[in-house]
Amino acid sequence: MPLEIERKFLVKNNSFKSDAFKCSYLKQGFLNSDKNRTVRVRIDEEKAYLTIKGISNDSGTVRFEWEKEIAVDEAKNLLLLCEDGIIEKTRFYVKSGNHIFEVDEFLGCNTGLLIAEIELDNEADTFKKPSWLGEEVTGDVKYYNAVLSKNPYKNWGKD
Repeated sequence: MPLEIERKFLVKNNSFKSDAFKCSYLKQGFLNSDKNRTVRVRIDEEKAYLTIKGISNDSGTVRFEWEKEIAVDEAKNLLLLCEDGIIEKTRFYVKSGNHIFEVDEFLGCNTGLLIAEIELDNEADTFKKPSWLGEEVTGDVKYYNAVLSKNPYKNWGKD
């Protein structure tokens, strides 16, 4: 079974941008955002993907992930079928030691939110923490993209 092992952090400031070796614009939507399984469609520049993710383990670090590349035209059509709340973001790739952080600068309704993710080989894997890395939010569901599509950052703190 394919597993995703990752940790997620808030980002303190924009200083990571000067260390980025690549960036890309992502647009994604959810065909299903049930907490037990999500089905995501993502366009990443000139490529597109259909991804199914399962529920996370207790720590929020490990979960089933199945992903297949699909045609961009198919992804555009699938985005039209997605639930409300399309996510748009710029992703920056930053090398730190032997790992790569993917730092997402959210756009639209989630403008102002910066989240860094790092994929690991196992839950005990260690990594170098850059100075711009902030509080760990691994397992905090409000930072999951499927949840951000329904409860965007701009609404946080409002009753």
